[in-house]
Amino acid sequence: MITGHNLTYAYGAHRVVDDVSLTTAPGRVLGLIGPNGSGKTTLLRLLHGALPPQAGSVTINETPLEQLSPRQIAQQLSVVVQESESDTTITVGEMVLLGRAPYLKPFARTKPSDHRIAAQALERVGVAHLGHRIFASLSGGERQRVLIARALAQQGQHLLLDEPTNHLDIRYQHEILALVRGLDVTTLIVLHDLNLAAQYCDELIMLDHGRIAATGTPDHVLQPELIERVYGIHAARHRLGGHLQLSFSLHPELAQKGPLR
Repeated sequence: MITGHNLTYAYGAHRVVDDVSLTTAPGRVLGLIGPNGSGKTTLLRLLHGALPPQAGSVTINETPLEQLSPRQIAQQLSVVVQESESDTTITVGEMVLLGRAPYLKPFARTKPSDHRIAAQALERVGVAHLGHRIFASLSGGERQRVLIARALAQQGQHLLLDEPTNHLDIRYQHEILALVRGLDVTTLIVLHDLNLAAQYCDELIMLDHGRIAATGTPDHVLQPELIERVYGIHAARHRLGGHLQLSFSLHPELAQKGPLR
């Protein structure tokens, strides 16, 4: 369980995260949503220790984050950030084996058990056949699967993802989130697409200018009045295949201005 207590972080005088508290539920998918600049990625970085909070604290299974070493954090939290390793020349298998690093002593070689765990992770995400391919040669959806496999190879109790569907086409977006949804680990995920959040998250936290605007189930949070206040766009609710779906339209005065330049 990850708990953030009254977290605050500012760049200069601008508070990006402002007194935010949250708790993940075991085995559930918690989505962080909100407009650009609302503090989603900064909050995620506070929760996994990439940034130190300027106020508040983070605990992992009731242990303060600052009392854990980077190795201990990596053994409990698996993090998939926005793609930044597309130029690497290592293979898929080598990429996934990096997930075993938190369990290796300095300069130690990986053991057969590490290779077995990495192979199982690749199998679990459906890309075992890509093990000998160069990571940079993969498609965007394949890369995301491999990065999730690397996170699974860490064997952490918690999976944190920052916009894993970014730059993916519609099919891959749903494939990746369906994969994450079925992993049976505690998951915290940053998403831009509200319809994807409605379909694949158990609970949502909507951020607005660094503060929590709403929290609860997708059905509770994704209300047209709230979306209009936070995002500045009209929303209508529908049901498609039993899932909540939203359609959007601009305010008339914005629509008349034409495309942004």
